Amino acid sequence: MKYWWVNQNQTYAQEVRGGYLWSPKTNANGARNRFYDNMREVQPGDVVFSFCDTFIKAIGIATSLAESAPKPTSFGTTGAYWNNEGWFVEVEFRELRGPIRPKEHMTLLEPTLPDRYSPIRSSGDGNQGVYLAELPPAMASRILNLVGPEATFILDALEVYGQQFARDQVAETEIAARVDIPRTEIAQLIKARRGQGLFKSRVELVEEGCRVTGLRRPQHLIASHIKPWRDATDVEKLDGYNGLLLSPHIDHLFDRSLISFSNHGKILISPVLSPDVLPKWSIDPDQDVGKFSREQSVYLEYHRDVLFRRTAP
Repeated sequence: MKYWWVNQNQTYAQEVRGGYLWSPKTNANGARNRFYDNMREVQPGDVVFSFCDTFIKAIGIATSLAESAPKPTSFGTTGAYWNNEGWFVEVEFRELRGPIRPKEHMTLLEPTLPDRYSPIRSSGDGNQGVYLAELPPAMASRILNLVGPEATFILDALEVYGQQFARDQVAETEIAARVDIPRTEIAQLIKARRGQGLFKSRVELVEEGCRVTGLRRPQHLIASHIKPWRDATDVEKLDGYNGLLLSPHIDHLFDRSLISFSNHGKILISPVLSPDVLPKWSIDPDQDVGKFSREQSVYLEYHRDVLFRRTAP
């Protein structure tokens, strides 16, 4: 695990609320930039501290490797001089209820500043020109201590994300090695494993948005398999009725069988789930999420009967 500091004075709203980091690949003159190169060093499970307007305002967890992507249109005129092609990393951010102003804690933080490429000076002022900088573990630890219990709750998900990424890599390697189906189908199965491509398009024909959070922006939702990938046939893996559009934290619980749904739309809560998760994630256990179709109900029956964790260990 690594710790990163991202300066987002210009793009905080777009990146934190959009769930990503984006940087150019080089300076405007084509020269390499250490703080843009760092984007390619980020690994799923890494911690990202978001700094804006002299405050650490959010903590994020990286959920993907960097990939080449055009500059987000939501940036508008911001960074007009930046190249249009850059590095994109998905990050699940949580905005802090109590932002931390590093300038007020430099007695504690100054001894832990990195010797090179520090995102802030010893005065606590930000370093101009820094976008993404790696932090020494000691500095990250002191920042987390300043944030307090809220940081601990966010970081509890780290191990889960790392394990999930490893499983994804193994599954995709196995798919890519298959010789019994055409290459085009292999590509679609790999995308379906990630909740993307043809599978997500088919789920969007069945579901309008996340039934629990009400969010209806597909770009921020995961197409989650009801009958898991490992148990599904090739047909079931691409069946839109075998999917739900879920917000990331709802997908996290559903994928681990800590919640399920009745055919009539009742949320089922596993006794294994820590009781503080639902209120902190604003999940109403008595919420009616709406009736599911007959085709979906077949898959949900499998999820409830085979996977749902009904008893505590």
